Amino acid sequence: MMALIFLSPKSHSKKPPIFHFKTISKKFLQKLVYYTMIKKLFLSFLGLYQRFFTLLGYGSCRYYPTCSEYAKWEFENNNISSAFYHTLTRILRCNQLFDGGIEYPLLDKLRCKPHKLELGAIKYWMVPNKKNRFYIIKNFAFKG
Repeated sequence: MMALIFLSPKSHSKKPPIFHFKTISKKFLQKLVYYTMIKKLFLSFLGLYQRFFTLLGYGSCRYYPTCSEYAKWEFENNNISSAFYHTLTRILRCNQLFDGGIEYPLLDKLRCKPHKLELGAIKYWMVPNKKNRFYIIKNFAFKG
Protein backbone atom coordinates (compact mmCIF):
# COMPACT_ATOMS: atom_id res chain seq x y z
CA MET A 1 0.00 0.00 0.00
CA MET A 2 1.30 3.44 -0.88
CA ALA A 3 0.28 6.77 0.62
CA LEU A 4 0.26 9.93 -1.45
CA ILE A 5 1.40 13.12 0.13
CA PHE A 6 0.94 16.49 -1.54
CA LEU A 7 4.16 18.46 -1.78
CA SER A 8 3.56 21.74 -3.57
CA PRO A 9 2.21 23.21 -6.78
CA LYS A 10 4.83 23.74 -9.42
CA SER A 11 4.19 26.10 -12.27
CA HIS A 12 6.73 27.76 -14.53
CA SER A 13 4.40 29.40 -17.02
CA LYS A 14 0.86 30.63 -17.45
CA LYS A 15 -0.43 27.05 -17.67
CA PRO A 16 -2.49 25.66 -14.81
CA PRO A 17 -0.28 24.44 -11.94
CA ILE A 18 1.07 20.91 -12.13
CA PHE A 19 0.90 19.07 -8.84
CA HIS A 20 3.68 16.66 -7.90
CA PHE A 21 3.10 13.87 -5.45
CA LYS A 22 5.59 11.90 -3.44
CA THR A 23 4.83 8.30 -2.64
CA ILE A 24 5.69 6.99 0.78
CA SER A 25 5.56 3.33 1.65
CA LYS A 26 3.45 1.91 4.44
CA LYS A 27 6.59 0.56 6.13
CA PHE A 28 8.10 4.07 6.32
CA LEU A 29 4.88 5.48 7.80
CA GLN A 30 4.80 2.70 10.41
CA LYS A 31 8.42 3.43 11.36
CA LEU A 32 7.62 7.14 11.64
CA VAL A 33 4.65 6.42 13.93
CA TYR A 34 6.81 4.03 15.99
CA TYR A 35 9.54 6.64 16.53
CA THR A 36 6.95 9.28 17.40
CA MET A 37 5.40 6.97 19.99
CA ILE A 38 8.81 6.21 21.52
CA LYS A 39 9.62 9.91 21.67
CA LYS A 40 6.29 10.68 23.40
CA LEU A 41 6.84 7.80 25.84
CA PHE A 42 10.27 9.10 26.88
CA LEU A 43 8.94 12.64 27.18
CA SER A 44 6.16 11.39 29.47
CA PHE A 45 8.72 9.49 31.61
CA LEU A 46 10.83 12.65 31.83
CA GLY A 47 7.74 14.62 32.86
CA LEU A 48 6.98 12.13 35.65
CA TYR A 49 10.61 12.18 36.78
CA GLN A 50 10.69 15.98 36.86
CA ARG A 51 7.40 16.19 38.70
CA PHE A 52 7.98 13.59 41.42
CA PHE A 53 11.56 12.35 41.72
CA THR A 54 13.58 15.55 41.39
CA LEU A 55 12.13 16.72 44.70
CA LEU A 56 14.42 14.19 46.44
CA GLY A 57 17.66 15.63 45.10
CA TYR A 58 16.65 19.20 44.31
CA GLY A 59 19.56 21.41 43.26
CA SER A 60 22.09 18.61 42.88
CA CYS A 61 22.70 18.96 39.11
CA ARG A 62 26.00 20.66 38.17
CA TYR A 63 24.71 22.01 34.87
CA TYR A 64 22.18 24.50 33.61
CA PRO A 65 19.73 23.42 32.26
CA THR A 66 19.41 20.42 34.55
CA CYS A 67 20.07 17.00 33.04
CA SER A 68 16.36 16.10 32.91
CA GLU A 69 15.49 19.43 31.27
CA TYR A 70 18.38 18.94 28.83
CA ALA A 71 17.05 15.48 27.94
CA LYS A 72 13.55 16.89 27.47
CA TRP A 73 14.80 19.59 25.08
CA GLU A 74 16.89 17.03 23.17
CA PHE A 75 13.97 14.62 22.69
CA GLU A 76 11.63 17.43 21.64
CA ASN A 77 13.97 18.87 19.02
CA ASN A 78 16.33 16.14 17.74
CA ASN A 79 15.91 12.61 16.45
CA ILE A 80 15.85 9.71 18.91
CA SER A 81 19.38 8.38 18.39
CA SER A 82 20.96 11.81 18.68
CA ALA A 83 18.87 12.63 21.76
CA PHE A 84 19.87 9.35 23.46
CA TYR A 85 23.55 9.88 22.73
CA HIS A 86 23.69 13.50 23.92
CA THR A 87 21.57 12.79 27.00
CA LEU A 88 23.70 9.80 28.00
CA THR A 89 26.97 11.73 27.62
CA ARG A 90 25.48 14.61 29.62
CA ILE A 91 24.41 12.31 32.47
CA LEU A 92 27.85 10.66 32.51
CA ARG A 93 29.50 14.11 32.81
CA CYS A 94 27.23 15.16 35.70
CA ASN A 95 29.55 14.15 38.57
CA GLN A 96 32.37 15.50 40.75
CA LEU A 97 35.06 14.97 38.08
CA PHE A 98 33.62 17.66 35.77
CA ASP A 99 33.15 21.35 36.49
CA GLY A 100 29.59 21.72 35.24
CA GLY A 101 28.29 25.08 34.10
CA ILE A 102 25.98 26.22 31.32
CA GLU A 103 25.59 23.80 28.44
CA TYR A 104 22.67 24.20 26.07
CA PRO A 105 21.60 21.33 23.80
CA LEU A 106 22.49 21.58 20.12
CA LEU A 107 19.93 21.24 17.34
CA ASP A 108 21.15 19.20 14.38
CA LYS A 109 19.16 21.07 11.73
CA LEU A 110 16.19 23.41 11.52
CA ARG A 111 12.96 21.68 10.58
CA CYS A 112 10.40 24.41 10.11
CA LYS A 113 9.90 28.09 10.61
CA PRO A 114 7.30 29.40 13.08
CA HIS A 115 4.05 30.71 11.70
CA LYS A 116 3.47 33.34 14.37
CA LEU A 117 6.44 35.43 15.41
CA GLU A 118 5.17 36.68 18.74
CA LEU A 119 7.07 36.46 22.00
CA GLY A 120 4.47 34.20 23.65
CA ALA A 121 4.19 31.85 20.62
CA ILE A 122 7.86 30.78 20.39
CA LYS A 123 8.83 27.89 22.71
CA TYR A 124 12.58 27.80 22.02
CA TRP A 125 15.07 30.28 20.65
CA MET A 126 17.54 28.85 18.14
CA VAL A 127 20.90 30.61 18.44
CA PRO A 128 23.39 29.80 15.63
CA ASN A 129 26.58 27.96 16.50
CA LYS A 130 29.81 28.17 14.53
CA LYS A 131 29.42 24.57 13.30
CA ASN A 132 26.18 25.19 11.35
CA ARG A 133 24.17 23.91 14.30
CA PHE A 134 21.92 25.79 16.70
CA TYR A 135 21.80 26.13 20.48
CA ILE A 136 18.33 25.50 21.93
CA ILE A 137 17.42 28.11 24.53
CA LYS A 138 14.05 28.08 26.28
CA ASN A 139 11.75 31.07 25.97
CA PHE A 140 10.39 31.67 29.46
CA ALA A 141 7.64 33.92 28.08
CA PHE A 142 6.10 30.96 26.18
CA LYS A 143 2.44 30.44 26.98
CA GLY A 144 1.49 27.02 25.73
